Parts: sequence; C-alpha cells; structure tokens
Amino acid sequence: MTTTSVGSLFYDSFGTPENPAIVLIPGLGGHNISWTRDFCQQISDAGFYVLRVDNRDAGLSPHMDNFLPINLNALIQKMQNGEQFAIPYTLMDMANDIIQLLDSLSIDKAHIIGRSMGGMIAQLVAAKYPDRALSLCTIMSSTGNPALPQSEPDVMQMLMSSGADPKENLEAYLAGQLAFYRRISSTSYPFDENYYREYIQQSLARNYSPEGTKRQIVAVAVTGDLRPYIQHIEAPTLVIHGSIDPLFPLAAGRDIADNIVNARLEIIEGMGHETPPIINPQIAALIVDHLNKATEQAI
Repeated sequence: MTTTSVGSLFYDSFGTPENPAIVLIPGLGGHNISWTRDFCQQISDAGFYVLRVDNRDAGLSPHMDNFLPINLNALIQKMQNGEQFAIPYTLMDMANDIIQLLDSLSIDKAHIIGRSMGGMIAQLVAAKYPDRALSLCTIMSSTGNPALPQSEPDVMQMLMSSGADPKENLEAYLAGQLAFYRRISSTSYPFDENYYREYIQQSLARNYSPEGTKRQIVAVAVTGDLRPYIQHIEAPTLVIHGSIDPLFPLAAGRDIADNIVNARLEIIEGMGHETPPIINPQIAALIVDHLNKATEQAI
C-alpha cells in the first residue's frame, strides 16, 4: 500500500499504476479505511490499481472549516419553506474532486466505485464525465428519488444525532457509534464489534469532523434527484445492494438499476447498510467479475 496526497483529495493506493485504475469513494462522514485493506488487496491482486480516497470534509482531505456551523433542523425547515440558505457545496462539486484527482495523477479513465453517498458521487462522475469512467459500481446507494421508501425513522434519528463528544467522553461516543453500526449492519452474520470498534478509533485518530459530516448531508440534500443525470450513463454498471438495508431500502438500489441502461443488480441477502468483513470477499469477487466484463466490452 502506498500513501499519498496529491491535488485536493487524500488517497492511498494498492497495486501498480500501470494497471487499470479504480477509485473507491466512501460514504457520508466515512474515511477511506472503510474500504478494508484485505478488500482493496483482493481487487488489486486481480490486476487493478486501486485508489481509495477521503472525500472533502472527511478523513485527511481538506475540510471546509471556514463555513459557519450548520443547524440541520433549521436548514431542513428552510428547505421545506422554500427559503434561501448558504450552500457549502453539492455532490456535483464532490464528483469534480474525483476528476481533479485523476487529472493530477494523469489518469485518463478509471473504474468508479462508491458506497452509500459515495455511490451517488460515483453516479455523477459517470454521468457528467462519460469519457473518464471505464465502468460504474454502486454499493448500498440511491438515486435520491424523493418517491423512494424512506429510511427507518430510528436510523435517521441516530444518523442526525450529534451524540457524545469523544474528547469529553470517549466511551459514550464509542457506545453510540457501535449502537449505530449494529443497527444498520447485516443480520445474517454475527456483528463484528472488534472490527467496528477499531474502525471508529482509527477514524478518530485520523480526523473527527462532525461539522464536515453535516456539510456532506447538506450536499446530498441540495443535489436532490440524480435520475435526470444518470439516465445518460452508458458505462457498464453494477449495482450491489443489501436486502435489508434500513437507510437506503432495496428499492433505492433497484431505482439505480432501472435508470441506467443495461445496469446489473446484485442483491446480497441479509446485508444491511454496511459491508462487514465477512462478506467483503463476496463483494470484491462481484466487483472483479464486473471489471473484467467491462474491460472485455471495451476491447
């Protein structure tokens, strides 16, 4: 693994730059380490150059801390009332970040893969920059279609809650985070508390940015429905979604596949809105198969 910071986004890499490039985009508030080393290594061993990035306002990438603190409840009320408010950035800007990173590395084309919010960013990259996307893969993501089933209320409440400050009460913070991951995770497999505890602690050591996560929430909200964009995607597309996802219900994954020509939907039974280590090999195998087929189509 090589760790580098080029251009605006932080990233690290697996494999050799001579191989076809893959960009892995994390979800809301997530760090690039949400894509585990074993997962990245499995894909790079199949002959790919894997870049896992930190989005803006997360991890070791730049944070927009000059923006005023956000009151999410007040902002939601303004949106419902049709009032104007300051927007830090949109998902379109975050998609542009990915292209700028590729430009800085002199990579003309790449396979674009994203999870959750990162899957929405990936869709926009493939839609707005069709000549740069070799293929597209979304994992537990959505189109933002307002007609889709809503997230489970308790999950949204946990997501929007600020929770304990880890600088003041680390154990309370860890307990709250673990409760959230347990709630959204896969029920067909034992909950790997040690893995999630380690991920949370590693993320804290890299950067703790609740305001950055709020700004990302705003970006998702103001970007809205992606369907007008993604209907023009021609890149080979794989949609991976869990059957019991409580944040983006399965209908969200189906909606992506229904709005992209020839997209393939793979449903993982018992998977929620998380990819625990036990199912990472299955997901990586699906992705490698998808990438190989996309490469064959391009020849």
